[in-house]
Amino acid sequence: MAQMTMIQAINDAMKTELKNDENVLVFGEDVGNNGGVFRATEGLQKEFGEERVFDTPLGESGIGGLAIGLSLTGFRPVMEIQFFGFVYEVMDSISGQLARMQFRSGGKYNGPVTIRSPFGGGVATPEMHADSLEGLMAAQPGLTVVIPSTPYDAKGLLISAIRDENPVVYLEHMKLYRSFRQEVPEEEYTIPLGKADVKREGTDLSIFAYGAMVHESLKAAEELEKEGHSVEVVDLRTVQPLDIEAIIASVEKTNRAIVVQEAQKQAGIAANVVAEITERAILSLEAPVLRVTAPDTIYPYAQGENVWLPNAKDIMEAANKVLTF
Repeated sequence: MAQMTMIQAINDAMKTELKNDENVLVFGEDVGNNGGVFRATEGLQKEFGEERVFDTPLGESGIGGLAIGLSLTGFRPVMEIQFFGFVYEVMDSISGQLARMQFRSGGKYNGPVTIRSPFGGGVATPEMHADSLEGLMAAQPGLTVVIPSTPYDAKGLLISAIRDENPVVYLEHMKLYRSFRQEVPEEEYTIPLGKADVKREGTDLSIFAYGAMVHESLKAAEELEKEGHSVEVVDLRTVQPLDIEAIIASVEKTNRAIVVQEAQKQAGIAANVVAEITERAILSLEAPVLRVTAPDTIYPYAQGENVWLPNAKDIMEAANKVLTF
């Protein structure tokens, strides 16, 4: 089994699906000969040709319109938004058109488009390159929103996203692209969309997280274990739709929970998870459910992001409040 970084696993997933299905097309800014800003598409144009892996002009709205048209004529587009902070330029195509495709056409069309994009902080990018806008996507019915945290998950979830009949927003945290390697099967495999994964078993407290915050949560769990606490870390993996069954099962097991997200606190994924726990499992709780998030401010310039971003220390502080309530 090969040792892959997340960026290699993502590249391998696209290569797998380009081989499997001649209707899969990969396009976006600089994804062709250049292989993308982060080399996610490196080598794909050379192997599959300029008609299946190609560059687009610098215009996200045009990329979205192209994806809609191609999906209506039998193709399975994999479009790249070079940085997700620029998704506002293509919001009508994604939320106003693709997400409503099945409903509007009475099921005649589905819009099988995968929208790939890097996001996330900790790598000192310029303004509008790091923003966590997954909550904006999750608020739109008709979209599935996926955020992997490991190379293994990244490959299996991306193959599932490309094969899905409906639009999937697939967000890749930039800090995780090359931060570690993991064994990843070279053959094809899928991971079901909408299913969470328990990354660490525990009995005293549940931590729900996704993306880079999964790794901060695991660091916190290791430290809390030294203090005598058994902490379960659940990777949501898909933030829309949530795996409600897995969330409630974990809460009923540990009776205490915190939810961690890199995005600002207001109106985010964490708020939705807390609401679901409160509605469905309040009688299982022995303490309030707390959130660990970024502050409700505009994303800071690079010099301030390490202060602004949530980390393992913040998670431990929240965990101790819940454990000693």
